[in-house]
Amino acid sequence: MFVKKLVEKAGKKPGGSPSEGLRANDVEPRVVLHYGIPSGAHLFAYDPVQKILAVSTKDGRIKLFGKNQTQALLVSEEASTSKFIEFVQNQGLLLNVNSKNQIEVWDLEKKLMSHVHVFNGEITSLRVMQHTPYFYVGDSSGNVSVLKIDLDSNQVIQMDYTIPYLASNGSPVEASDDTSVVSILPQPTAETKRILLVFSSGFITLWDIKESKPVLKTGGNGMVKQEAKKATCACWVCPSGSKVAVGYSNGDILIWSMTESFSMVCKLNLGYKAEKTPINSLKWVYAEGKASRVYATGSSSNSLQVVLLNDQTEVKMVKLGLHVSEPCVGMEMIMADAKQDSLLVLGKSGRVYAYDDYMIEKYLIQSQSKSPPSLPKESVVKLAFSDSCSGVTVGKFLTNSSHLLNLSDEDYAQLAKYTAPFLPSQIVSKEASRSAHFPGFTKVKNVYITGHSDGSIGVWDMSCPFLVPVLFLKEQADQDISSRGTAALTALHFDSNSRLLVSGDQNGMVRLYRFKPEPYLTENSFIPFQGSSKKGNNHIVHSVKHIKLTGSITCIQKSQNSKHLAIGSDQGHVSLVDVEEATVLYTKHIASDICPGITSLQFESCSVQGFEKSVLVVAMRDSSVFALDSDTGNMIGTNMVKPKKPFKALFMQILDGKQDSSGNGESIVEDVSTRQPSVLLCSEKAVYIYPLSQVVQGVKKVLHKKKFSSPSICSASTFYGTSGVGLILVFSDGTVEIRSLPELSLLKQISIRGFTYSSPKQNSLPEITISASWDGDLVMVNGDDELIVSSVLPQKETFRLVESLSRVYKKDNAVCQDGTTASAVASSPKEKKGMFGSVFKTKPKRAADTETTESTKETIEDLSKIFTTANFPWNNNVERSRESNVVTRVGEEEELDIDDIDIEDDDHHQQQELPKEQGILSGISKQKLASKFTSFKGKLKQMTAKNEKSVEEKHEEKSGASVDQIKKKYGFASSSEEMGAAKMAQSKLQDNLKKLQGISLKTTEMEDTAKSFSSTAKELLNAVEFNKQSSKS
Repeated sequence: MFVKKLVEKAGKKPGGSPSEGLRANDVEPRVVLHYGIPSGAHLFAYDPVQKILAVSTKDGRIKLFGKNQTQALLVSEEASTSKFIEFVQNQGLLLNVNSKNQIEVWDLEKKLMSHVHVFNGEITSLRVMQHTPYFYVGDSSGNVSVLKIDLDSNQVIQMDYTIPYLASNGSPVEASDDTSVVSILPQPTAETKRILLVFSSGFITLWDIKESKPVLKTGGNGMVKQEAKKATCACWVCPSGSKVAVGYSNGDILIWSMTESFSMVCKLNLGYKAEKTPINSLKWVYAEGKASRVYATGSSSNSLQVVLLNDQTEVKMVKLGLHVSEPCVGMEMIMADAKQDSLLVLGKSGRVYAYDDYMIEKYLIQSQSKSPPSLPKESVVKLAFSDSCSGVTVGKFLTNSSHLLNLSDEDYAQLAKYTAPFLPSQIVSKEASRSAHFPGFTKVKNVYITGHSDGSIGVWDMSCPFLVPVLFLKEQADQDISSRGTAALTALHFDSNSRLLVSGDQNGMVRLYRFKPEPYLTENSFIPFQGSSKKGNNHIVHSVKHIKLTGSITCIQKSQNSKHLAIGSDQGHVSLVDVEEATVLYTKHIASDICPGITSLQFESCSVQGFEKSVLVVAMRDSSVFALDSDTGNMIGTNMVKPKKPFKALFMQILDGKQDSSGNGESIVEDVSTRQPSVLLCSEKAVYIYPLSQVVQGVKKVLHKKKFSSPSICSASTFYGTSGVGLILVFSDGTVEIRSLPELSLLKQISIRGFTYSSPKQNSLPEITISASWDGDLVMVNGDDELIVSSVLPQKETFRLVESLSRVYKKDNAVCQDGTTASAVASSPKEKKGMFGSVFKTKPKRAADTETTESTKETIEDLSKIFTTANFPWNNNVERSRESNVVTRVGEEEELDIDDIDIEDDDHHQQQELPKEQGILSGISKQKLASKFTSFKGKLKQMTAKNEKSVEEKHEEKSGASVDQIKKKYGFASSSEEMGAAKMAQSKLQDNLKKLQGISLKTTEMEDTAKSFSSTAKELLNAVEFNKQSSKS
C-alpha cells in the first residue's frame, strides 16, 4: 500500500492540479501601497517648482509627496542610510548619497533608479547646480569634484575639472586639520560663476569657476583661532551673495561679510553656545522689508530658533524660540498655493512637525509691540484618521469583489482634491473635507474600519490609495457614559449579512451598532456630505446597544446559523450574547496556569457521538484548543489540546473545505485531505493543524506542523484564492511568508523594508495593528505615521487610480529643452530669484522666456568647456571611471591601459587654456608629490617588464577557432593574416615601449619641476617671515 501511494505521488506532474490547492504561481506577495511618513525618516529635500517633498530614511527608502494626494515610495537595493539628498529641480531627477558613498540617480517619472555611481572617497557634501546638468561633491580630503548627469541616459559622468584642497586652501594639509568640505554654496546671482566652500576646519573660500582660483579666503588677514571649533553647516543670508551664516560645533553662529575680504559682521546668540550644542542645520528665508530671517536647529536639541536678520540685527536681535516635542534632525520650508508656507521639522524619532511660517513671521515683526501675537502652534503630520480620533488600536479591512461602482474614477479623482491633504501644503475647504458620499459597506471596493484609543470608531473608504472619511461613531457628551467609560477599543467584528458592527474595549464594554439597509443614499454620484453635525449618523445607524462584560475584550465572533455572539476576554471568560435582546446567555471562565486570555473563537457544526451538534471552538493564549457546547457552554472533551512547549497563540481558524468567504457559495478546496474539518492554530513560534473531530474529543493528533526559531510571528491570517486556501505569516522583522494549506509548504516570501514589530508590554496597546481581508490584503498601521498595504493574489487591483495618484512628478509642468528649463523657476514669494529669474522683471514674458533659454544654453555650453578641461592635471583624485555605465565595486583597482597614454607635448596648448596662477601654487608638499611620482614611475617599470614578457604569451593564447571565424568573416587568407597579426603585435610593442620611455622622461621632468616649486615656496615663506619680523620691530 505504501509503495502504491509513493508511485502515485511520484507520478503527479510538477505544479500539481487545481485540486491540490495553492501553488507558487497562484500567489504574488507584494507591497501595493505606502501612505504616510516612513519609519526611520532621516532627511528632507524639496522641489519648489513641482512642489515635491522627499523624505529619505535610514534603510534606503525615499518617500515622495506631491500635489493632489499623490505619494510614491522609492526603494533602493541598498538598505543604507541617506547622507545627502537633493532634487534636480523641475527635471524629474533626485540625487541620493548613501552611507556607502554611492550616488543614486532616481527617475521620478518612472519611479526607478536610473544609475548608481560609486564615488572614490568619503562624501561630506553635495550640491546641485540648478538649471544645469552639473553637481558638486565635496569629500573628507577637502577636494571638490564636478559631476554631470547625462539627461538622455541619467548616467553620472565624472568631469576633469576639480578643486583640490591645495588649490582652494593654499596651504598643505596638516595632520591636525579637518579638511572635510561641509558646505558648497553657489553664489546667488552668479550660480554658474562662483561657489562658496566651507571646510570643517572653519576655512572659507569663494572660488571662481572659470578662472579656477580662489577670489576670497578667510585665514589670511590675521584671523586667529580663539577656541577649538569646527564648522558644521552654512547658508547664504543675502540675496546678492555677500553675506553667509556659518554654524559651528560649539554652538556659535557667525555672519561673515564678503566685500574685498572676509570679515565677521556679527554673532547670533541663540542659546546653543551656552550648552555647547553643535549647529546641525541653518536655513534662510528672504522677505521684503525687514522680515528676512534665519532658522537654526542644534544637534540633540529640542529648540528651534528663528531670528530676524536685517540692518538692525547687530544692535537689537529679535528672535523666537520654538520648543519642538523632540530633538530636531532636519527642517524644510514647503510652499502652499495660497501664500501659507509651512515649516516642516523632522524629529529624531522620524516624526514630522509643522508650523505656519506666516505666524512665525507675524510674531517676529509684532513681538515688540504692545499686544504681541500668540506663539505659533506646533502640529504633528500624521495619518488623516480624524482630528478627533486618537491612535488606532484595532482595525478591520473589508474588500468587495462584486461591488457596484457607485462612484466613478472621475469622482474619486475629484474627491482627492477636496479631501484633507496629508501635508499642510494645500488649502482645502472645511465643508468639502468633512465627509463624502457613502452608499454602504458592500457598495464600495474597500472599507477600512478603525477602532481608537478613545473608544471611537472610524469608517473609511479606501477604494483609492488615500483615506476618505465616511462615518464617525463616538459616544455623545449628553449621554450617561460615566458607567461605561471611553476606554481603548481592542476588538471589532462586522457581519455584512445582518448589518451589524460590534466593538469591545479594555473595560469590557461591548457596543452593538445596527445599520440601516443599503444603499444609504439613492444618489449615484459624488455628493460631499455637508455638515455631519446637523444630520449626524441617523441616515446610517439604526440602533446602538451596550453590554458590560468582565475583562478586556480580545475577540468577537458571530454565529451564521443563529443570532448569537461569542465574546472572549483577556481574563479567560467566554460569553454568549443574544444580539436582538443584547443580553448575556452565559459566561464561562477557563482557567490557565500560563496565560488565561482568549485568542480566538469560532462556531462550527460537527458530529459528536453520532449526533450533529453546534460547537464553539476556543483557542487560548497559551496555545490550548478545546470545544464548548455552544448551547450550554460546557466543555465537550475531557482534555485540552496543547503543544508540549506552548507559545503565545495569535490566530485560530477552522478549515473545512467548504468555506467560501467570497459569498458565491462554491466550494474552493476539493482536496481529500481538507474535506475533513481541521483546526489551524498559529502561535509566535509554530503552526499546528489538528483534526476538528479530535479537538472536540480532547485528543491530540497533529496533521501538520511547522516550527520557527527566530524571528517570531506577529500576525497570521488565511486567504482564499481560485485554487485553494493559503496562510499568510508576518514576522517581526518584516518578512511575509505565504504557505499552502494544509501542508504548510512555503510558496513565496517577501520582506517589507522598514517594518519592525515589538510586542507590547503588559496592559499596553500595540503600536502596530495588522488587519487582513478574506482575499489576502493586509493593512498595517504604524501608529499615526504610516499605513502599508500588501496583497497576495496576482493580477488583483487592490485600489483604483493607483497610477495617477502615485505620479508625483508632472512632466507637463516642466518645459524642458536640451536639459534646460524654459520657463521661470517658481520660487517662494519670499525669495528673490537668481540669475535667471532677474530677467523677468524688466522684459515681457515671452521675450524673457526666449532670452533666458538662450542664455541658459550658452551658460551650459561655457560650463561644458570649462568642466571637460583638466584644470589641475597634477591632481590624481579624479576618478577615471566616467565611461562606465555600471556600478564600480569599491576596492577594485583600475588597470592602466597603455593605449590610453598620450605623451604628446601639449604644454603650449595648456598654457593658453589654463589660468596663470595655476603654475604658482603656494605650499606644495615636496615629499608627497615626489613620492607619488616615484610610485607612478615604479608602476610604469613593472608594466614595461610585463609587456615585454607577455607579448609572446598573448599570441599563443589566440584561439584557432576564433581566428578562423574572423578570417572567414572578412575574407582574409590564413597565412597572410597570421603574418599580419605578428607584425602588428611587434609594431604595437615598439610603440608601447616608446610611450613608456617618454613617460619616464616626463616623470623626471615633473620631479624637477616639483623641486623647483618647493624651493620657490620656501623662499616665499622666508620672505613673509622676514616681513613679519620687520614690521614687529
